[in-house]
Amino acid sequence: MNLKRRFSIEGLSGKVDVIGELPNTSEVYRQTMKIAWPSALEAVLVGIITSVDTIMVGTIGANAIAAVGITAQPKFILQALIISLNVGVTTVIARRKGENDNNGANRCLKQSVVICAALSLLLSMLGYIFAKDILLVAGAQNDIISEATSYFRINMLGFMPMCIGLTINAAQRGCGNTKISMTTNLVSNGINLIFNYLLIGGNFGFPALGVDGAAIATIMGGFVAAIMSIRSVTKNTDFLNIFDKQTWKPEKRTLSSIWNISSSAVVEQVFMRIGFFIYVKLVAALGTTDLATHQICMQIINISFTFGDGFSIAISSLVGQSLGSKRPDMAKIYVNTAKVIMTIISAVLAVMYITCRIPLMELFIDDPIIISKGSQIIYVIAATTMIQISNLSYMGCLRGAGDAKYLMFMVIVSIGFIRPFTAWLLCYPMGFGLIGAWISLFLDQCIRLIFTSTRYKSGKWLQIKV
Repeated sequence: MNLKRRFSIEGLSGKVDVIGELPNTSEVYRQTMKIAWPSALEAVLVGIITSVDTIMVGTIGANAIAAVGITAQPKFILQALIISLNVGVTTVIARRKGENDNNGANRCLKQSVVICAALSLLLSMLGYIFAKDILLVAGAQNDIISEATSYFRINMLGFMPMCIGLTINAAQRGCGNTKISMTTNLVSNGINLIFNYLLIGGNFGFPALGVDGAAIATIMGGFVAAIMSIRSVTKNTDFLNIFDKQTWKPEKRTLSSIWNISSSAVVEQVFMRIGFFIYVKLVAALGTTDLATHQICMQIINISFTFGDGFSIAISSLVGQSLGSKRPDMAKIYVNTAKVIMTIISAVLAVMYITCRIPLMELFIDDPIIISKGSQIIYVIAATTMIQISNLSYMGCLRGAGDAKYLMFMVIVSIGFIRPFTAWLLCYPMGFGLIGAWISLFLDQCIRLIFTSTRYKSGKWLQIKV
């Protein structure tokens, strides 16, 4: 197959059982990019802004980077239930959009917002009260525990509005409206950066609050984003509208549809977050310098992850809508289209990582030891990028189809057990230190790609009812 044909609708549908009229090549790419570009741009810019956030915190020193970084996994663990709920929300609303069931979509939106508000309030209270204990378990050392605890508690004050905004954005993604999430996240992170500048070092007459200033900036941005997300579902002309006639009360069919997907996603998220938690704890035990290096490298690999995650969100929406409209052939074609685009992006990123590895590290910190360690890890990052982005394309498909139980099983095996075990084995008994932790991350991505590609090729995801 020549290159031109590989990228055409004939190449994209080569092994697909076509059951209806197909759009032309340009239409397939146009529809894919229409949903994908806002998600991808959002994810990339948010990732860049997050990196800039780390750079700004890094002006205080390595301890500040470590203090902020150690709070990431505990925060994600608290978010696990909300993230799981949002997986179900996106999948259910994508199906209802494909079925043109406006009432069903709005029932899902309303009931998910109520559930999110109750859960996030409870979780934020627990996070605030037990902040220090949580971070000690996470591996925070004595030299960063005070700053980390204060940073975490301030973040918990803005946890509830942030989560409500995330749930509404998940609903919007389900019906293909990815621009809302892009806009809210960019505004939120823009506000975060402005107040980072004002509050971390104390500029233009503002107090110099250090790490606490970074936390305050974060919750200010999150609060504005939540308001914008809520406003996006108040227009009578849109597919999703919280002021329509649908009830806010629990409704069996809606809750059952969300639960069937979110219940598996809960287990997936719990094992994922515990696996990541143990992974970071193992790295933290190597010392503050290695932890700071690790946090910087995670920001760098996040650039490729955000590209893949943005397209993965688009794939979920397109697959869900295609299956809802009884076009499994189009679901496969959209997956193949996104994979072509994502493969090109991942190759470009891998080359950029290798050629710019030292300047990338120097953006974050001027410590020669950290720069040296990090520049070695970036070779692993470049190799991981190609695997990671392919894996995310298949994961997006399986999520859009509602194949949450399989993804749960994959995460339990790969992230819950294999990554922590291989990280421990390579870091300590085998003596590779921090580079060993990153080799374990690469192995984890390889194993997940085997799982997801095998499931995709089996076609079992096409039979799932939502």
